[in-house]
Amino acid sequence: MGGVAGMRGRQTVRGMFQSLAVIMVAAGVMYLFIPHDEDANPVRTKDYRVELLTAQRAAPYPVLAPEGLGEGWRATVVSYKREAGDRWQLGFLTPDTQYAALYQSTAQPEKYVPEVTQQAKATGKTRTVAGRAWQVWEGPKYDALVRAEGGATTVVTGTASLDRLAEMAGALQSKKA
Repeated sequence: MGGVAGMRGRQTVRGMFQSLAVIMVAAGVMYLFIPHDEDANPVRTKDYRVELLTAQRAAPYPVLAPEGLGEGWRATVVSYKREAGDRWQLGFLTPDTQYAALYQSTAQPEKYVPEVTQQAKATGKTRTVAGRAWQVWEGPKYDALVRAEGGATTVVTGTASLDRLAEMAGALQSKKA
């Protein structure tokens, strides 16, 4: 009799392990297909066409946006504020996950540029991008390429390298109607 009870006990234990294994496999499959916490708030790519059209109609200067940036550039921030010096902002995550942003405004460049570049300062150097000269600014957090044209100051800035910023600056186009 003791042998039968022991056998039944082993089967029960084995059955529990088999059930546990099935549950673990099911949990593993669910884990693979259900978004995890770190993905719960992913960087959302913005479609900024509507805001761009609105800004292009409203702004007193040719509003710029990059065209033909390569794979991996994702727009993450977009805004146009008429009351803040007609400020246009378009921010991107670069393929190497750095931040690169385009700012344009009719505000005074002496105040506006240090504000959007996190206190960068003019170096006195220029960099030619797509046949246009841009002022090079450097700062503790952001470097920048700055250009005044068409009644507005355009700033391309962020944590991205100057080469990435130049890539963005070179892709800027205006569709002013």
